[in-house]
Amino acid sequence: MIDAATMEEARALIERLRAAKVTVGTAESLTGGLIAATLTAVPGASEVVDRGVVVYSWEAKTALLGVPRALLDAEGAVSEAVARSMALGLLERAEGRVHLAVAVTGVAGPGPSEARPAGRVHLAVARRSDRAVLHAQRDYGEVGRAAVRLATVRDALAMLGAALDGA
Repeated sequence: MIDAATMEEARALIERLRAAKVTVGTAESLTGGLIAATLTAVPGASEVVDRGVVVYSWEAKTALLGVPRALLDAEGAVSEAVARSMALGLLERAEGRVHLAVAVTGVAGPGPSEARPAGRVHLAVARRSDRAVLHAQRDYGEVGRAAVRLATVRDALAMLGAALDGA
């Protein structure tokens, strides 16, 4: 499912993380662990990939990452606020072992969910050093589940790289 160009991006990111001695964790909803799988497909990734959590349900987001149920009720799972909360929640639960936490939540399709269009994704990367959270909303459109998930992985890798520059 992951193409050669995306794997090359992952290899380059792993090298940068290794050189900087920075660890990462993933909190994934619509990608179902695909970001972590892409990173850990790179030899030597164990030096910098600490953990990955798949939180597909609201209950998992709350139980494993501490996303407040009231926030999910108010914003829905596919929102900037929830993506930010997921990333920060992973940092907190990692107890200092993760420098960068990436979180993704969205609608892979087909069709809308929670009144959000298919292809809408929120990505967030939180930095332990300054608790800054980078956010991006993407609207990939109804291009199919696989295409939305792959595009999300690519954007998550790019955001981790951007956050590394500021870490």
